[in-house]
Amino acid sequence: MINKSLALTILSCASAAFALPCFAQTSVSSTRVTSPSTAIWVDSLDVTRFEQDYGSPQANKSNGGRPITIDGVVYQHGVGTHSNGKAQIDLGGEAARFMSYVGIDDERKTSTKASVQFIIKVDGVQKAESDTMRGGMPAEELSVDLTGAKTLELDVTDAGDGIVDDHADWADAEITMAAGQTYQPTTVDLEAVFNTPARINPLDDIGAPAIHGATIVGTTPGRPFLFLIPTTGDAPMAFSSKHLPSGLVLDKNTGIITGSLKKAGTYKVNIAVKNTIWNASEVLTIVGGQHKLALTPPMGWNSWNVFAGNVTEQNVKDAAQVMIDQKLAGHGYEYVNIDDTWEAGRDKDGNILANSKFPDMKALADSVHAKGLHIGLYSSPGPTTCAGYTASYQHEQQDANTYAEWGFDYLKYDWCSYGQIANGDNSIPAFQKPYQVMRTALDNSSRDIVYSLCQYGMGDVWKWGADPTVGGNCWRTTGDIRDTWGSMYGILEQQAGHEVYGGPGHWNDPDMLVLGSVGWGSEHPTHLHPNEQLVHFSMWCMLSAPLLIGCDMTHLDDLTREILTNDEVIAIDQDPLGKPASQIQKLPDNGGEIWARPLADGSTAVALLNPADHIQTLTATWNQLGLKGTQDVRDLWLHMDYDAQPTNFAADVPAHGIVLIKVTGSKPQKAAHISSPYSGIVMNHT
Repeated sequence: MINKSLALTILSCASAAFALPCFAQTSVSSTRVTSPSTAIWVDSLDVTRFEQDYGSPQANKSNGGRPITIDGVVYQHGVGTHSNGKAQIDLGGEAARFMSYVGIDDERKTSTKASVQFIIKVDGVQKAESDTMRGGMPAEELSVDLTGAKTLELDVTDAGDGIVDDHADWADAEITMAAGQTYQPTTVDLEAVFNTPARINPLDDIGAPAIHGATIVGTTPGRPFLFLIPTTGDAPMAFSSKHLPSGLVLDKNTGIITGSLKKAGTYKVNIAVKNTIWNASEVLTIVGGQHKLALTPPMGWNSWNVFAGNVTEQNVKDAAQVMIDQKLAGHGYEYVNIDDTWEAGRDKDGNILANSKFPDMKALADSVHAKGLHIGLYSSPGPTTCAGYTASYQHEQQDANTYAEWGFDYLKYDWCSYGQIANGDNSIPAFQKPYQVMRTALDNSSRDIVYSLCQYGMGDVWKWGADPTVGGNCWRTTGDIRDTWGSMYGILEQQAGHEVYGGPGHWNDPDMLVLGSVGWGSEHPTHLHPNEQLVHFSMWCMLSAPLLIGCDMTHLDDLTREILTNDEVIAIDQDPLGKPASQIQKLPDNGGEIWARPLADGSTAVALLNPADHIQTLTATWNQLGLKGTQDVRDLWLHMDYDAQPTNFAADVPAHGIVLIKVTGSKPQKAAHISSPYSGIVMNHT
């Protein structure tokens, strides 16, 4: 089908960020000819409706805007895309066949990170897939029968290793129509398909006091302790406590507990709050001992997903203030974390310095602590950070001491340039070594610092991150998240099976939240559609993941605020039993998933997840969940109780949507299929 002729293609260099490599090569051209009466080039359709995690889809060009080229062959037709990508084409039942050559574009030919897989689905059923395609590999031909098909779906995945350099080409992609048919295929507007109202009912704030968030907290005796009782309600409120251990003091006006625990042990503290409307109480467990931090997953904010390298001291102060003013702290969010680009080399004694964006780190930490919140920082075990700033290699104890002196409470420790030091050694001891060094340094400092290992899941970190010599409080299990369904759902699917390694004090971390206004230095509303946002937050809570908000806190929209402050859902994440969810069922062809986790009160949290592009009825049976007898069911997003169910629970779940329920034993009643009305919130996208 290809008439190859020799051509010399000289591709120019680029020097900007994410630049294409400079190369010149001898190429051959594809000049495949098709009959206009029977075949349609896919690039003639509206390719702007292709969705992808980075860049924009290009007709007849690569993702980088160059001639489509795979292993030296230049193609005159095709669509240049990027993982994770998706396109859906309406065929009207009149097509006969689809064919394309697929591969990594030569503009990423030499990249060791470029890897994708192409998948073709017909009417929602997978019909073909490529091998894992890497840079420099020849194109692979994919062809499927379309006889009678209504829809064709073209997917590109990141092959499980992140999206970096995944420039994926659908080269010479064409749809052959059935003989005598005149229907014109069209690309489906996926934005319209998924941008439906979120399946959520907001709760009215009646002003009565309520205590939320974690009911257990850990500390090291002799080190500074800080805990803001997470409370909502109308001010003024008055706080009180009984059985507060020696060394700790409660501020009755602010609800902030400070001091230093004198002795190790487990203490049950009765805390109460009241205002003119009502009063509330809770039992707070304080655990004193070595390595007792993060007994529930950390909650807070991190600067990277919105500001990236543009973060400033003012951004951090604003985030802390909004956390108080918008009552996020009252729902349990407590950490305000600075990511990369704060560093400015070292002084003559080797002490780490902050740059002009952060003129006084200790004063900044003090201001955050004054609100009852904690503050976090970022570094790397290598010579430089991911953004090229000064890191901690050979200065680990100095840096740990400095962080403690400044007053920091959280450290994200990012692998990055340590790869130079490891020099290709991919053994488990090599992966552990830099994190063991910093663990020792933190132990020898004067402050409790939550330790977050950021090395993207290398060497199955979930299997050894909690080793006492490493002492991670949480560890990244994947590459960086982006604000797309493909990225978020792809990360979620990698978490099944990891749950056995997470628990109190040591958590799997599938990366930060991409809700609200994000953008990595170029701010925009999240590209996740409303129900996708519910999936994101619900499943991170089901997984016992750290809940680190990644948006601009000064631009919180209504939907983001409603999601982030749903206390019934947060309680799943913060459940003191600390048992992350397991994937109980995954039906083929995007038929739906059931996830479940046990809770400390004896109930079970269950997620009915629909990854398909159409509404589906999903059913969770008590038998598959290991439950016996009739069960009460509460919907955690609709805040609705259903009649007790004797054998199962069924619900209509929106496309790319979720139903999250809590199941508790009850008396028998008649079963019911649930398809309840709700008042939705729609987040406008720009």
